[in-house]
Amino acid sequence: MHPRIVFMGSPEFAVPTLRSLAQHYMVVGVVTQPDRPAGRGQTLTPPPVKILAQELDLPFIQPPKLRQPEAIDRLISWAPDLIVVAAFGQILRPQVLDLPSLGCVNVHASLLPRWRGAAPINAAILHGDDQTGITIMRMDSGVDTGPIITQRAEPIHTHDTAPVLSERLALLGADLLMETLPGYLRGEIPQQTQDDALATYAPMLHKEDGALDFTKTSVELERLVRAFQPWPGAYLAWAGGLLKILRASTADVAGNIPPGQHLIYRGIPAVQTADGLLILEEIQPAGKKPMPGKIFLQGARNWA
Repeated sequence: MHPRIVFMGSPEFAVPTLRSLAQHYMVVGVVTQPDRPAGRGQTLTPPPVKILAQELDLPFIQPPKLRQPEAIDRLISWAPDLIVVAAFGQILRPQVLDLPSLGCVNVHASLLPRWRGAAPINAAILHGDDQTGITIMRMDSGVDTGPIITQRAEPIHTHDTAPVLSERLALLGADLLMETLPGYLRGEIPQQTQDDALATYAPMLHKEDGALDFTKTSVELERLVRAFQPWPGAYLAWAGGLLKILRASTADVAGNIPPGQHLIYRGIPAVQTADGLLILEEIQPAGKKPMPGKIFLQGARNWA
């Protein structure tokens, strides 16, 4: 069978899946997010999936909302037998879900039903999960609630950041989809209904989520630093601006010190948490480049 496939995705996570699809199947169209301002200069920047679609000479659209009549008309004109979705960033309405005869299949970066929602990779690191993975699922009108087709686990390592883990999961997702599609297209893979009682939700991240709350434990805050790279980032207030924390470690140092107290630990800036120190290994002061904590202290003699 040679199905006509439409791909929907936007960030770097989706790139390996589109590349693999285009190598092995007939991709008749790509839907991705509009170009957005990015970086310090807020330069209008295309999503990675658009760049790949152009490289592969695939037709694409970038509707602000998929429900717009022009977008629906283009989808209908592509006449897809199957829609494959990977981190697209928009909800698919029944009009889209019902369009392809083979349905809509999603490459989701968690072991559903754990971490449904927009930020599953971040949530898995933040909550100290020892593993996550990829779920290939048949989409329905809920948010990541459809039946599971296949899954594969991936361990979360001690120093994994969201970008590092995302890169591994992106490759795993592309590989698992390629392994899954032949059997799915032949109707040979039994689909498993999710157990809603086991579901957890990973909502979209906002800038305020990155504010470090030092009444939490040092381990929780170190995980937050890794989980929230590059967005929304981990930060604390300092010198009238925000001090971004790019890399941190912990130290179990006893003492009757209130949470939030600035300290220096072995020549590196640190902050007291609920149970120990969060050591600020690499930081970025407002308007400056990233630097090691030791270098920061040379110009911040009033830190502690």
